[in-house]
Amino acid sequence: MTDTTDTGTTRAGTTRTGTTETGTTYTGTPVTGVGESARRPDATLKVTGEFAYASDLWLDGMVWGATLRSPHPSAWIRSIDVGPALRIPGVFAVLTHEDVPGEKFYGLEHKDQPVLAIDQVRYQGEPVALVGADHPETARRAAAAIVVEYEPREAITDPRLSQHFVRHQPVRRGDTFEAEVVVTGEYEVGMQDQAFLGPESGLAVPAEDGGVDLYIATQWLHVDRDQLAPCLGLPPDKVRLTLSGVGGAFGAREDLSMQVHACMLALRLNRPVKIVYGREESFFGHVHRHPARMRYEHGATRDGRLVYVKADILLDGGAYCSSSPAVVGNAASLGVGPYEVPNVRVDATGVYTNNPPCGAMRGFGAVQACYAYESQMDRLAEACGLSPIEVRVRNAVSQGSRLITGQLIDAPAPLAEMLRDLEAMPLPAAEPARDLRGLPGGVSQTTHGESVRRGVGYGVGIKNICFSEGFDDYSTARVRAELVGGEPHVTVHTAAAEVGQGLVTVQAQIARTELGVENVTVAAADTSVGSAGSSSASRQSYVTGGAVKAACEAVRKRFEGLPAAEALARFGPIEETREYRHRPTYPMDPLTGQGDSHTQLALCVHRAVVDVDVELGLVKVVELAAVQDVGRILNPQALEGQIHGGSAQGLGLALMEEIQVRDGRVLNPSFTDYLIPTILDMPPMTMKIMENPDPSAPYGLRGAGEPPTLSSTPAIAAAVRAATGLRLTRVPIRPEDIALFDSGTFRGDTFDEGSMDSTKGESDDKRA
Repeated sequence: MTDTTDTGTTRAGTTRTGTTETGTTYTGTPVTGVGESARRPDATLKVTGEFAYASDLWLDGMVWGATLRSPHPSAWIRSIDVGPALRIPGVFAVLTHEDVPGEKFYGLEHKDQPVLAIDQVRYQGEPVALVGADHPETARRAAAAIVVEYEPREAITDPRLSQHFVRHQPVRRGDTFEAEVVVTGEYEVGMQDQAFLGPESGLAVPAEDGGVDLYIATQWLHVDRDQLAPCLGLPPDKVRLTLSGVGGAFGAREDLSMQVHACMLALRLNRPVKIVYGREESFFGHVHRHPARMRYEHGATRDGRLVYVKADILLDGGAYCSSSPAVVGNAASLGVGPYEVPNVRVDATGVYTNNPPCGAMRGFGAVQACYAYESQMDRLAEACGLSPIEVRVRNAVSQGSRLITGQLIDAPAPLAEMLRDLEAMPLPAAEPARDLRGLPGGVSQTTHGESVRRGVGYGVGIKNICFSEGFDDYSTARVRAELVGGEPHVTVHTAAAEVGQGLVTVQAQIARTELGVENVTVAAADTSVGSAGSSSASRQSYVTGGAVKAACEAVRKRFEGLPAAEALARFGPIEETREYRHRPTYPMDPLTGQGDSHTQLALCVHRAVVDVDVELGLVKVVELAAVQDVGRILNPQALEGQIHGGSAQGLGLALMEEIQVRDGRVLNPSFTDYLIPTILDMPPMTMKIMENPDPSAPYGLRGAGEPPTLSSTPAIAAAVRAATGLRLTRVPIRPEDIALFDSGTFRGDTFDEGSMDSTKGESDDKRA
């Protein structure tokens, strides 16, 4: 299968058409700079199984660590007896909160999370004690032998009942909240897991200077270090982190997991300590996407132009803060989508509960809001007698528009053009699939085409790129040029985490472009060079790419106009270090939500075509089409992979992915019961990739990894609605939401008492 990619270059007024370079064979090491599909240096190792991930680390004489976790979502700890564990042969140490050598709490934004539970546990899976042993099975058996006396207490698991707020962020604009057409609705998004392939893992090695060296799979080396050092009672320069092979992240590795536990055991035993979570423990060992409950009201003129939007967005942050304040900020500022709305009353709130902690996941607050506001735009289209495309075009932002926060969109934002391009893309053939793999239910042969209906839906998403609200967002790069064997060679060193997105490849491409040197090595990321921030918020190509570019420019300046080989022969090795910062951002006003809170904005639009067996409730996504503006393409093949991957995670949220939590307890902590899309679930994708450079960004690029995750979910949900005629106000959509009905009133339409929306399949529209 070949995916077509149309790349439009607005400045030149031209369009070039190409194909995805999947399966291309490379020989030698071609000079591949910015704009080319440079081959990933880790590609062959990963597909052959030879790549070394953090879970593959090994040192002779190392100790294995294991964690005892709470079985209760909320309880007092009355006593901990470690004696039975210590009596097991092969056990070297058992640690509790009393053994934490420094500060007992850590956290990304607020230090509210204990290294080990002290007097209480606040969620199922909270770490209570650590074991170090000569074998992983021995360590796990010893952890199970620790006797903890708990006094369970009532858990707060419904976020609507929580009185403990992480953040409340209003957005206020205008004062007109009456309109000719009004549509209302309540929406819910389930708890999604990042579902990365490589579980949490790392190796801590005690050092001769009394410090510790940690080899770790993470997203954010320096912030890991800055949280670790106080807990270990060490200065930051004695806690050294090196990035090991990372098997995916998607936000879940921004927070600490086993880092401080491995280091505590290593320092106590003066031996290397390795901790690797199993898959079930991984579900308890990292944060998840915030579940959300949202109430929306859209008011518009009869011809579909928005007059006002009201929204209440409630995000369940779980037991600890993590990055919930920033997630709330994104949900608030992007809460009505990329539409011009003169009057806004948005309230986004994050609360603490005794559910699993939630934090960063691809899309970071914007995903939840996108599902709700896009569902509302479809209802508005229906109420006004417009097509889903037309209602969006009539309200689309463009360059010169303002967000609901008052921030000016000062870079290209061709949303209307993107929607028209999407609408013009040919639809897949209408005839039913002959291959079982193309039918709802697939090879399980649950259907042969009976009761299958087709639906088409659209989704639009807007995502902030880079960190927001005044965060000091920067990256550091050190670039060294020298002669090796008589040939110019460049080494690029940053602390930026390669988590599978291809950042190592992009750094090398930038160095080749700026210095004209073929041989480039990207050194292992570690804390011996300045911070590069987190591999999140679609920011690394922007900030680390900017830092590498700036350092290369400084090196090239010292070439004094000579070719690299001649300059290095004359001057010797040349090394430069540069920090790169994007333009400043500012906190949102706590009362009005106004302010220039974001660095850059990115748009993606999706069309989904689905086949639904309305009797069995099974869905097959037949096709996804996407149009995305990326500013400037740095690596076409890697970019297309990001769009495919983001779309797949959006498909998962739409149809299958949800951590089932009942009374604070996780019911499905395995890939047997937590379902993620496979290659059989992902349809062929048609993509048009536009290049409208952002003048404020390096090379004009625009972060591209997250936007597809936003818009694919509502597009698929809309397509299922079109096929079934159901309102379907919750994702993921379950088979029973589609298949079970009674006398024409569908289960998927029912709301709690007091809902803003109708309990029938009819739109609750009001006309003045």
